[in-house]
Amino acid sequence: MNQEYIKADVWSIIEEGYDQETVKSSESLFSLGNGAMGQRANFEERYTGPTFQGSYIAGVYYPDKTRVGWWKNGYPEYFAKVLNAPNWIGIDVLINNEPLDLFTCSSVTDFRRELNMKEGWYKRKFKATLPNSIKVQVEITRFLSLDLNELGAIDYNITLLDQDAEVTFIPYLDSGITNEDSNWDDKFWNTTAVDSKGSRAYIEAHTMKTNFKTCTFMHAELYHAGKKLNVAPGLSKKDTWVGHTYTQKVKQGEPISLHKFGGYTVSRYHKTGSLVEAADSVLDQALELGFDVLLEKQKKAWASIWQMSDITIDGDIKAQQGIRFNIFQLNQTYLGTDSRLNIGPKGFTGEKYGGSTYWDTEAYCIPFYMATKDQKVARNLLKYRYAHLEKAIENARKLGFKNGAALYPMVTMNGEECHNEWEITFEEIHRNGAIAFAIFNYYRFTGDYSYIPEMGLEVLIGIARFWYQRANYSEAKNKYVILGVTGPNEYENNVNNNWYTNYLAKWCIEYTLEQLQKVKDGYPDDYQRIIGHTQLTSNETDKWKGVAKNMYFPYSEKYGVYLQQDGFLDKELITVEHLDKLDRPINQKWSWDRILRSPYIKQADVLQCFYFFEDHFPLEDLQKHFDFYEPFTVHESSLSPCVHSIQAAKLDRMDQAYRFYLRTSRLDLDDYNKEVEEGLHITSMAGTWMSIVEGFGGLRVIDDKLSFTPRIPKNWKSYSFKINFRNRILKVTVTATDTLFNLEGREQMSIRLNGKRLELNPNEEISA
Repeated sequence: MNQEYIKADVWSIIEEGYDQETVKSSESLFSLGNGAMGQRANFEERYTGPTFQGSYIAGVYYPDKTRVGWWKNGYPEYFAKVLNAPNWIGIDVLINNEPLDLFTCSSVTDFRRELNMKEGWYKRKFKATLPNSIKVQVEITRFLSLDLNELGAIDYNITLLDQDAEVTFIPYLDSGITNEDSNWDDKFWNTTAVDSKGSRAYIEAHTMKTNFKTCTFMHAELYHAGKKLNVAPGLSKKDTWVGHTYTQKVKQGEPISLHKFGGYTVSRYHKTGSLVEAADSVLDQALELGFDVLLEKQKKAWASIWQMSDITIDGDIKAQQGIRFNIFQLNQTYLGTDSRLNIGPKGFTGEKYGGSTYWDTEAYCIPFYMATKDQKVARNLLKYRYAHLEKAIENARKLGFKNGAALYPMVTMNGEECHNEWEITFEEIHRNGAIAFAIFNYYRFTGDYSYIPEMGLEVLIGIARFWYQRANYSEAKNKYVILGVTGPNEYENNVNNNWYTNYLAKWCIEYTLEQLQKVKDGYPDDYQRIIGHTQLTSNETDKWKGVAKNMYFPYSEKYGVYLQQDGFLDKELITVEHLDKLDRPINQKWSWDRILRSPYIKQADVLQCFYFFEDHFPLEDLQKHFDFYEPFTVHESSLSPCVHSIQAAKLDRMDQAYRFYLRTSRLDLDDYNKEVEEGLHITSMAGTWMSIVEGFGGLRVIDDKLSFTPRIPKNWKSYSFKINFRNRILKVTVTATDTLFNLEGREQMSIRLNGKRLELNPNEEISA
């Protein structure tokens, strides 16, 4: 596959030319979402070539029974599968009874598809010669409404190019779908009703086991030569399928189009018995507005999102396209309106990883949502974890922990652990620390302390209890150690004393103790409630202090660096530059045994700690550790390049920072990992935003104030971004010679630029 078939454009993702080899990749790249549902960019019409059909509803999942070679105590019973939902976009098209199918057409020319990120719509057009020699021109526009988030809309337009013919549209709903990702090929959906009413159709179905009830619905309208036709469709029904047939004799050159409105109503938001009624209400609103007005409202809704979240880059089209693609997909995936939802690694673009919640949200996504939206959005992400605290305690209890110790899951949908690889499930416990760090980071950025006495302190107590119990005293070292873990570098399993994990454990305990005292002093009622609920005693917290104070950290005197874990220097330390290119990526070319014995690092591990706790170490320590570990890093995790880009910029190594930025921003567009057809890397896209704002822009919060140390790649003329800092909107523009600040609102603001204080006046551009 040509990695660079996507055309460079500042506001759109564009593919020109039909290529069967790129269909599945483009289905990922051109995906649509609106926070409540999403879908891959499957063709509406029949396609018999290789394809990955996928439609998804936020928060709807199936507990697919774990499949392992042998069972282990504490193993999750299931892996939560994001479900391929009933398909509402389908429209079979026949010309003189010949199906339109690009895979079987004798020719396909002028093929072009565009995902317009500025306005939030997807368009595909082409000319095709069917097997019966009839030539047609087709143009399809589709979007998922932000205003009516249970609704999607399609305009499917056909023009006959060389003769008159009979055109048949068959819009349909289909609940007879399966998942690409399934452990046992279970039946995930049970269809309970297939109904039709005039131009509307409905399929009611529920998920097996979890019993999410859904109504998939549609309404279609036929237009001929620009005029709406009031025709009653023919009806076809099967056990899991319903279709309406519209047939019309059409002259050469006359356009005929079908407007199809469809989507889902779900029992999460409606009473179980009223899903069809709710669907009718959505369709009534859609029909009252019509396709064109809905599209205009879509453009306005996206304009509002971009007004705050856009990053502009002048002088580098590919870099500009990359960052907007990342920001667009993040907003398609999560808009913060429902605290029961979270951000899956593939969003609405695929099924890999279960599509559930990982530590990615706390480590990478929260900064993006804090800075580009109202702080309530980030607060909802933290509220999600508080709501799952009891499940986290239950997860820890299954592994033998006691007294309210909490281990948050590596993968979850409802708070239960549902990851079924032992080295991750049992050992990648650093995820607990990312959640505590997110609480700290949220307060540091927003200034909203209320979350901690209301919810966060209980989360911190559970996490601190876990770290206390997970560490054990080593007489040989006269220190507390943490054994048998997997750090962020998943190419090292079951290691002892992963430095990042040990440092997080120490910090989590100390931070929890600080917040206990702060809540006791400032929020006595909350403090008494929390102490009563958790039964926390001073005797217990004194024991915590002993562990934190005497934690062991592996260190090399020879190299002057903290070691990734005990024994790292026992490896054959051959850097990545000496790896044969034919061996890359090693996760696809090497045995697992060979990877584990190698020094190669999947993603930032020691350097992840330097990213979180940059202010704990002098700059020369970052430089020393970066120079030691980056040469061993293969960056085969989507989460790796962004951290390294930020740190390279901090070290003023802008050529290297730019290369890492380009890799993270175009990871999917250029398919670096040769896997984009499985779906996009949504959570790492937030890291791309960070690589510009925190990396090139040098944004930090220091002493309760925004601080900037801006730098600019040499081939950029300028770049700009906006920050919502404590309900004050600040636009920052960086050029090769100066930095410009524009503060919106009415209040003054004090910031630091390159360490010097700068006073900003509202609605006044300041250049420095």
